[in-house]
Amino acid sequence: MNPLEALLSHAPEIEDSLGYSFSKKEYLILPFVHRSFFNENRELVTEHNERLEFLGDSVLGLIISSYLYNHLPTESEGHLSHLRAHLVGAESCVKYIRQLGLEQYLMLGKGEAVNVGRGRERILADLLEAIIGAIYLDGGIEAAQKFVLSHFSSFIDEAMATPLRNWKAELQDYSQKKFQKPPEYRILSEEGPAHSKTFLVAVVIEGIEVGQGEGASKKQAEQSAAEDALSRMEKEESDEQN
Repeated sequence: MNPLEALLSHAPEIEDSLGYSFSKKEYLILPFVHRSFFNENRELVTEHNERLEFLGDSVLGLIISSYLYNHLPTESEGHLSHLRAHLVGAESCVKYIRQLGLEQYLMLGKGEAVNVGRGRERILADLLEAIIGAIYLDGGIEAAQKFVLSHFSSFIDEAMATPLRNWKAELQDYSQKKFQKPPEYRILSEEGPAHSKTFLVAVVIEGIEVGQGEGASKKQAEQSAAEDALSRMEKEESDEQN
């Protein structure tokens, strides 16, 4: 049994986890085909999941935007944008896919299969978006919306009820007060295709790196780096007091 046949044999479990049954089973398979598997198994597959992930990213953004617009009628565009960025970001998508328990079905190349660091989280986020894209193609926007909200609305509602910290603004204020100068953000790396880049950013104060962060945009990566820096500083201060 080849990997595609093995994946299809698990279709009932996958669809049960998704709460969605595919009319076209090729849409069930494609989200799990990573580029690394495609490169090593061209005799088995003719496509990988990146185009599907590109589509799913937009569909997820639309679903979340619509939900926030309807449930937060008095909030500003800026607040809605900040909240949406959090809810569709790679970190949130990883939480969504792990909630579904579908990581085990990913088809990866030999080198990528042993990657358990930052790269694996980006792959999992892409898997979630590719699944959403596949459901959209198979069943339309209503099916995609039902999938997202039936599984993740509690996470979305919790985020709406919890004020999001502006980590960059907090770090800026801290740095200005303590060092009389703002923090500096430096891009360490850019990975992935043009439509789905992952940025790794370091934040530096007085020439010393104080945090790192990753994101699908430079702004998200900078927010993550500022959060990392402040979390480290808060821990150091707490350790000093104890």
